Amino acid sequence: MEYTTVTDTVSAGRELDDLAPVYEAVFAEPPYLEGPRDVAEFLERYQREHKTPGFRLVLAHDGSELAAFAYGLPLASTTGWWSGFLDIDLPEEFTREDGHRTFVVMELAVLANRRGRGVGRALHTALLDGVTAERVTLTVRPEAPAAAWYEHLGYQPVGLTQPWDGAPVYRSMIKALRP
Repeated sequence: MEYTTVTDTVSAGRELDDLAPVYEAVFAEPPYLEGPRDVAEFLERYQREHKTPGFRLVLAHDGSELAAFAYGLPLASTTGWWSGFLDIDLPEEFTREDGHRTFVVMELAVLANRRGRGVGRALHTALLDGVTAERVTLTVRPEAPAAAWYEHLGYQPVGLTQPWDGAPVYRSMIKALRP
């Protein structure tokens, strides 16, 4: 497996056509069961997010085939990331963002036939390599196998969130990157 990190917006934008089929295949599986509308929303969101300063994309190629990808970005001071919690009121000090404090893993997707080989762990490691934020966060469906995997990587639960009307419930998780 060959891993490539992309940090410039032009190159990251060019990767979208290759990311889409991997995203579609991974998130069509249970418990996600995402369809064409969800894929279209991913494409639209990526087209905005990849232009964010500090954006990072890691690609995992098996020969010429894209087998997996992960991407993330710093949370802006205006983020709504810490809103929509169902089971906890977070203190202002916890939710304060400045564009550097917290890096968010937006997506990590590994094709089913490549799982169990350390690809996800390698993607995650490469994604965070060089990130200077004090912490990293992500959301995951609580019923997804990835939820336990993230805990194994050292993420701690923050609470349950429903980030927009009609969204599924996600478990928000956080991990310290530096003291």
